[in-house]
This record gives sequence, C-alpha cells and structure tokens, in this order.
Amino acid sequence: MAAVAEGLEPETAAVEDAAGAVTDAVDARLGAPPLLAGNRLSLDLHPRGCHRLLHLCAKQVRQLLEVEFLQLSGHEDPQLLQATLARLPWSLPRLRSLVLKGGQHRDALGACLRGSLATLPASLSGLAHLAHLDLSFNSLETLPACVPQLCGLDALLLSHNCLSELPEALGALAALTFLAATHNRLRTLPAALGSLSSLQRLDLSENLLDALPPEIGGLSSLAELNLASNRLQGLPASLAGLRSLRFLVLHSNLLASVPAGLARLPLLARLDLRDNQLRDVPPELLDAPFVRLQGNPLGGPSPDPHSPPGTPVVPEMPRLLLTSDLDSFAVTSLGCSVTLACGVRLQFPVGATATPVTIRYRLWLPEPRLVPLGPHDSLLSGVLELQPHGVAFQKDVGLWLLFVPPRARRCREVVVRTLSDNSWSDLETHLEEEAPKRLWARCQVPHFSWFFVVSRPVSDACLVPPEGTLLCSSGHPGVKVTFPPGATEEPRHARMQVVRVGSRELPAMLGEPEAAASPLLYLSQSGPPSFLRPVTVQLPLPPGVTGLSLDRSHLHLLYRAPPAATWDDITAQVALELTHLYARFQVTRFSWYWLWYTTKTCVGGLARKAWERLRLYRVSLIALQRRRDPEQVLLQCLPRNKVDSTLRRLLERYRGPEPSDTVEMFEGEKFFAAFERGINVDADRPDCVEGRVCFVFYSHLKNLKEVYVTTALDRRAQAVRGQVSFYRGEVPEEVPEEAEAARQKRGADAPWMATLPLKLPRLRGSKGPGQGAGLSLAPLNLGDAETGFLTQSNLLNVAGRLGPDWPAVALHLGLPYRELQRIRHEFRDDLDGQIRHMLFSWAERQAGQPGAVGLLVEALEQSDRRDVAEEDRSVGFQAPLEVEDRPSPSPSTTSAVWHPPLRLLPECSRVKWPISRSVCQPSSSMAASLG
Repeated sequence: MAAVAEGLEPETAAVEDAAGAVTDAVDARLGAPPLLAGNRLSLDLHPRGCHRLLHLCAKQVRQLLEVEFLQLSGHEDPQLLQATLARLPWSLPRLRSLVLKGGQHRDALGACLRGSLATLPASLSGLAHLAHLDLSFNSLETLPACVPQLCGLDALLLSHNCLSELPEALGALAALTFLAATHNRLRTLPAALGSLSSLQRLDLSENLLDALPPEIGGLSSLAELNLASNRLQGLPASLAGLRSLRFLVLHSNLLASVPAGLARLPLLARLDLRDNQLRDVPPELLDAPFVRLQGNPLGGPSPDPHSPPGTPVVPEMPRLLLTSDLDSFAVTSLGCSVTLACGVRLQFPVGATATPVTIRYRLWLPEPRLVPLGPHDSLLSGVLELQPHGVAFQKDVGLWLLFVPPRARRCREVVVRTLSDNSWSDLETHLEEEAPKRLWARCQVPHFSWFFVVSRPVSDACLVPPEGTLLCSSGHPGVKVTFPPGATEEPRHARMQVVRVGSRELPAMLGEPEAAASPLLYLSQSGPPSFLRPVTVQLPLPPGVTGLSLDRSHLHLLYRAPPAATWDDITAQVALELTHLYARFQVTRFSWYWLWYTTKTCVGGLARKAWERLRLYRVSLIALQRRRDPEQVLLQCLPRNKVDSTLRRLLERYRGPEPSDTVEMFEGEKFFAAFERGINVDADRPDCVEGRVCFVFYSHLKNLKEVYVTTALDRRAQAVRGQVSFYRGEVPEEVPEEAEAARQKRGADAPWMATLPLKLPRLRGSKGPGQGAGLSLAPLNLGDAETGFLTQSNLLNVAGRLGPDWPAVALHLGLPYRELQRIRHEFRDDLDGQIRHMLFSWAERQAGQPGAVGLLVEALEQSDRRDVAEEDRSVGFQAPLEVEDRPSPSPSTTSAVWHPPLRLLPECSRVKWPISRSVCQPSSSMAASLG
C-alpha cells in the first residue's frame, strides 16, 4: 500500500492493513465479498464500520469514487477512526455528506453515550465537495481546525458535545446556511458569526449564553433563530435588523426587556418569549398574535423599587419550560422553577445548590421490579427518575407529580413513594387540584431518586417511647393499639393501616348469610421484631355481632406473617377480651390481624382466598382492528365497568369481536398476548418477547397497546383467520403455538385467560409476487427514491416524539383547522391517538406523491421541532451501500420491516427502562399514559 505517496503516516498504514486483514476474515466467514451499490454508504450501525471502509479503500473499489453520502459511528476506536477519516479525501473525493454521530450506544440505564470523537484530521479539509457535516453526540471540546476550511459547507451540526466556545474562524464558512450547536456549554459567541451572510437557520438552544454580540444583526439571510434555555438577560438592538427573520425562539431565559423593533420585522411569524422575567413589553408586541408571553410576571412590581441607586438587582428565580426533546437542564444557586414536557413540575429554592448542577430526568413505564406496592396499594402514575442520584440539596426541592384520581377514596390516601438509602419510603404528600381530573401530588425531596404516586390505606404512625403511648386509627376510631411502659427500651416507630372489608364479600364466598369479618389490621414497627412487654390491640367485632350475644366458638382471630401467604387461626393462643362492640388481645409481634365470625371450623384456607379476592380486579380483554387498516390491532385490558363506554368510543374507528369473559387480576400482575394461527407481530418491538406482547396490569393506568400484525400465509387467495390469546405471567421459554391445550385448564392457576378471533381480509388487486401478503400499511411507504421513504415505523416513531406540539405540525402540513378540532374531539381522552390519527391521515393523502419526506421535515422545522426534523431528514440517506452479501429488500417488503426508526435518532423518547430492554417502549408523556 502506497501510504507515503498518499500522505499517510506508516502507523496509519499499519492500522489500515490490520483492518483489511480483519475484514477479509469476516468476509471469508460470510462466504462472499462486500457488495457496493449506489452513492450512499451507511456504516454507523454496522459492527466494525471503520474496518469495513478501510478494507474497501485498500481494495481500491472503483464504486467508492461515486459515494456522496457517508455515515460512520463516533463510537469507533479513536485511532482507527482518525486513520479512516484521513483516507476520505483520496478514497471518496466526491463526498457531499459526512455523518459522524455518536449516541448509538447506551449505558446500563439506557442513556445515550457520547462518541469518542474529540478531533478531526487536518487532511479532512481536502473534501472540496463536502456540504453537510454532522458531528453531534461526540466529545468535542473545541471545533477542529479543519472545519472552518471546508469552504463549501452548507450545514454544520455540533449538538450534544462539550463545546465552550466557537472560533472566530467560523466566519470563513461563507456558504453555511444551517448551524446547530444545541446542548453544549457555550458561554459566548464570536463576533465573526455575524459575517455568515448566507446563514438561514441558527439553533443555539440549551447552552450557557448570557449575552449576544451586536454583530449578530449582520445575519441578513437568517430566517430562524433558536436561543431557548440559555441565560440571556438582554438582547442587542441589532436583532431588529434581521429583516428575513421568521421564527425567533427565546423561551426559558432571564430576559427583562426586548427591543421594540422586533415588532417591525416584516416576516416575523413567531416570537416565543415564554418563561422569562418580562414585566413590561412594548405595546406592539403585547397584542401581536404571533407572540407567546406565558410564564412572565407581566404587570408585576419590580424586584425592589426602593433600592438605592447602584444596588445590584437580584434576578428573579428563572423559570424553565422544557420541550419533549429535552431530558436535562442546569440549576444554579439562584434556583429555578421547571416544568417538564410530561407536566411534572420542580422548584429549586435559592441556595438549594452552591454549585451548578445538571439535572437529568427520565420517565419509565411501571414494572413490578421498579414499582414496589403493598398488598392493598394502587399505582396512580408513571415513574419519574431524577438524576444525579444521592446528591443532597442544601434546601428541599419541591416536586409536583400528576396522577390519576383514585376510584376509592374512603379510608385511603395518596402519597409519593421514593427510593431512599436502598429502601422505599412514602413522603409527606399534599394534594392540589387544578381541574376535576387534573390532580397534583406535591412533596418536598432532599435528594433525587425514583418517584411515583400510589393510593394506599390511610397510615397512622407514632413514636413509641419507653414510657408507652396510644396509637389510634384516624379512619376507624375503634381500632387502637396500647403500648405499656417498658414495651421498648429505645424509642421506635410504629405504623397502623386498616383495610375496609365489604359486608357482602364474605357471606357470598362462604355461602353463609351470617358470616362477617372485621376490618383488616396491619401493624408494623421499626427496631427489634418483638416488644419487651405485650401490646394490647383493640379491633371492632364483625358487623352484626355483639359481645353479649355472640357464640365464642364461632369467633376466630386470624394472623398472617409476611412473606407467608397463609392465614393462621390463633384464637386458642391468645386471651380474647370481649366488650359489647370490641375485642381486645395482646401480642408481642406485629403483622396482619383479622376477626371472623363464621360456623366454619377450618378457616385458614378460606381466609387466604378471601384476602386474595379483596385484592382482585375484575376486567375484560379486548382485541380490535382498525377499520381502515386491519393490520393495526388494539389490545386492551379494561375494568368491567368501563368496557361499554370504551367500546362505544372506539367502534367508530375499530371493529372486532365481543370482549372476553370477565377475568380477575392483581395490581401489578404480568400477562402477555400471543398471536396465533398464522398471525404474527409485524415489528421487533422492545416490549415483545418471541413475538409475544408483554403487559403489566395496573388498575388505574391504561393497559393498552397497538401493534401491527402480518402473516406468512398468502392473503391473495383468501382471508387469514387467526386469533390472539392472553396468558398470565411472563413469557415462558416454550410457549405453545396454539391456545387449545391451555384452554382446557380453566382453574385458578391456569395461565390461559382468553382467546379472541382476528381476521386479515383477502388482498385485492395485488400485482405479481413482489407484493407480499399481509404487509402493514403498504400504501404508507411514502416518498420516492430520490428523497427517501417514510415507512409506518418511521411515522410511529415521529408520533411518539411530538407530544403536545402536534397541532402546530398538523397546521404546517396543511390540515385545516376544522379537521384539527375534529381530531381533538374524537380522541379527546387519548393524546397518542390524536397524534397518530393526524399523521396517518396526512400520510394516506400523500400516498403516491413524491417529496413526502421533505414536506414532513419542513412542517417539523416550522413547528420548532427541529430535533425530529434533523433525524427525519436522514431518512433520505437510508439506502445504504451493502457491505454483506445479502439480497436487497424490495420496496413492497421494506414497509413491513422494522427499520431503525429515523436512522440518526440520538435518543429514544422519554420512556426508558432501567431493568431490562424487554419492557422498554417509547411514550410521549406521563400524562398521556395515565388512565
């Protein structure tokens, strides 16, 4: 290899030779040489992408001279990556687009990792045709010197790096039209930035900027400027000279004033000033329809109007309003008030932290290993994780969590549960009602961890001193515990919970009209397991029973000691003292206690069944197919009392069989759906195991999933009649293909719960064998070979990231406002449904028309969702140069394959799982996931 002749160091040549040897071995195992096609080469998702590219360069494959688009991963070995990049000017002389993003790898908790790229070789400046350079999600601390020398550069993406400044040399990029440097550490901007006369879009959000250079007014072509979530306290008057400006985003800063000249910009269509410190704005801006001013103290008094001249003004606490694409924010000693995209609110008081801290948040779908619940607890919210864990704040931080109103409120309370010191505890919680169905759980937290909202039986607690004390139930005045003097040597905490028992449950189960039971009593305490002296417990007698008339042989005191699931009759082991209304007994250990009155003699097993029945929810399972797209199947587990109302709402858009018979499920119980008789799940979903869709039942949350199904059978000849069966538990290693055998066992321990029929109708008008049967949403393979294609998976991924911004996207896609209102009304309780219906309705109208990718990208950019737009744009680069000997899928088959959703996607949507990938799935917001 002529390394010296081409300007490479001998060390680089050695690396290249080693790469060639490794790739030769790989190709030998594959049994065929790499296949090159087209002008695009995507190696960012291939293992050993740099090795493969160096191998192609070493073979001097002529097709490389035609490559214009190249994608490599920033997670490659740094030395190997530098050697590979150094080859590009000679091996790929026509390269127009170079993507070197990180973010493809994740840590143990699912967070995207930055790539190792920290610099670029100087020889890269020889790429004379390069117009697009993406270095996002890497470890750049300074801009490589070769970048300002790329004179033909049109787009430069530097987001999610560690840049603290941009060089003055950046002004040499005269052809630059798009610059993105979000989520960095920029504190100042170079004056030379104003010389970029061709720049049309500039995104510097999520940085540390406190001022702008006056030269920024020289950006004569600038149409979009995003400076959200910085620390700007003022704006230069030169901004009023940006005559081409259409969108100016300044929300979540510290602005106290804005130039009046902004109102006279002729093309300005949106000015976002939300969550600043504006107390007064020019009248022409105050009434302008394109100005957003929410979250400002308009009309409020100055911080200290009587301060003498020269006294520094202490800025008001910053307020941040995060959009759905952000998962972190910075907090300083000034404190701040933050509203997350999911609706969660945080308030950091002044002095909560002495040094700046970057806070990260994630939303997790609940899962039993992450959500510990008591036997009678109900989950009311998703799970919020705040990082960094364990960092102690100097002042408690206020936290507001949205939750679903509990159905049962009598003798129950709502609390926030958190992990602290490796154990779960409940925080003192206050409830705030914003609307009848919009409730907040507010608490104070000293450090960050996981948080969620539960409904539990009312808990009464006290500190037991050596002198003794009395603990009474606030919901049941007759329930008392008396601690005598000397019961403990050291003070210890005692807690009491009382669970009400329906008067009809026990007689119906025992078939005995006179049977009755007292409330369930649960006692717990900290410290040694036993008390030094017996503690007296008082329970009310079962309803309808008095101490003067009862038959003592029918009275049973039952005891349960966790973790055992059995109940023991301890009547003969204690001395029951009876009064007219109460029974008293003494114990030295705390646990569950229950008084029964029945003629049955062996009541231990009956008590276990009765206790389980108290915790069971009666539900029905439904499986519906979308009328316009039968391959889209909605699976849901509904409380029995909500089945009819839900079906009335859904049957306008879905059709399907009658709901299943009533089944009983515990809170937090796992179950799964298996498609059978020729029907399979169409995509590799993270919540699927071996084609089975996994669920966890929570009584107050939406147990709903929509999946796309397909079949290997030929639908051109006849319809496919299949079914979906629901089973309890986790997916076993060996799942029966059919539910027939499991259906024979309908006992209490049987895994099978229900089977519902599905039908994929016969395909009509299919032409030739190239059109596979059973493919989902084939007409929605939008776009063209020139600009790229959007598949159903791409659209679903976009839908999962839009959140509450979807109406703006809809209007920019050309949907009339009346249709937008109709969608809002039709899906008024389903945010995800609104978004999906809007996108797929638009997609159906675009079927067969070219340029769909461009239309969607433009609408996203105009709606200030450039985060999704940048990733969507990469769909146009998804036709990769093949580097393995495998057949290329035809357009008719790609629509049914789960593509890497939006290839350049740096981060999954907000919902990620810390436990296992099998239960991770994207979601738009916590509010949308609540029932």
